[in-house]
Amino acid sequence: MKTFIIAEAGVNHNGRLDLAKRLIDVAAEAGADAVKFQTFRADLLVRRNTPKAEYQRETTGKSESQYEMLKRLELTPDDFKKLMQHCQKKKIVFLSSPFALESIDMLNKLGLRIFKIPSGEITNLPYLRKIGSLKKKIILSTGMAYAREIKDALKILIKAGTDKKNITLLHCNTEYPTDVKDVNLRAMLTLQKAFNVQIGYSDHTLGIEVPIAAVALGATVIEKHFTLDKKMKGPDHKASLEPGELKAMVNAIRNVEIALGDGIKKPSDSEKKNIPVVRRSIVAATEIKKGELFSAKNLTVKRPGSGISPMQWDKVIGRRAKRNFLAEEMIAI
Repeated sequence: MKTFIIAEAGVNHNGRLDLAKRLIDVAAEAGADAVKFQTFRADLLVRRNTPKAEYQRETTGKSESQYEMLKRLELTPDDFKKLMQHCQKKKIVFLSSPFALESIDMLNKLGLRIFKIPSGEITNLPYLRKIGSLKKKIILSTGMAYAREIKDALKILIKAGTDKKNITLLHCNTEYPTDVKDVNLRAMLTLQKAFNVQIGYSDHTLGIEVPIAAVALGATVIEKHFTLDKKMKGPDHKASLEPGELKAMVNAIRNVEIALGDGIKKPSDSEKKNIPVVRRSIVAATEIKKGELFSAKNLTVKRPGSGISPMQWDKVIGRRAKRNFLAEEMIAI
């Protein structure tokens, strides 16, 4: 199964439409399946005096509030329409996480096919109910959530009208960046077992190893932040992948998908030619005369494996030679 790779542009456009379009170009060039933004209005998302997260203070300073920071990073409804059109041109899926009921309506009118619910909204009942009522495909991040909260969110989405088979849960840790000791990747498998849904992973670690490992464990969706340049000013650039790193992650995931195979244990077509080269056959250890009994003293096993297999050893021992055999000659019975 092909992994659905989401290149998370988030707010790394710094509120500029031209940078957002360049991010789409980079995601498409890297081979990602989708590029995702964030749709919000600061007025509807945070109170004026809401503090920044710790990582936001480290990357953007302490002088402004979270509201002021987000206000600088807003895009307009017309911007999102243009971004969707640019995605269509680049043949990459457009996604954007809404952060308000009004944003849900706006994205739905644009024809958004998949609604990605961020971790922070998993306890937002009116929000969940509205998205669930749209009966679209849903990808739900579960950062900061307890199992009971995930269960409640799923119940709301399904009761509102969304088929459970159209919901994918993403294991996630919202610390940005996430230390590998806090990833707990096996929790992704716990989600799959507990809720019997498709599972994936939204990654905030530095590097690309963990999302690749998630694919090997069975993730069907991978989400990863990327930027044009880690040195740009903004809250998320520093812990995002640069274009070359994003492409390397996508290529590695595609290679892992191929390597996972069909699960049937059998010789591959490419290695069948090696069977006679590296396996052994029963051969004469010494000269053997016609009528002589085959024994452990006059038989041995050597390559190549084009004669009688050593697995037939017990059937050969004790039989009489039907002809003369030279030393190292493959025996026949």
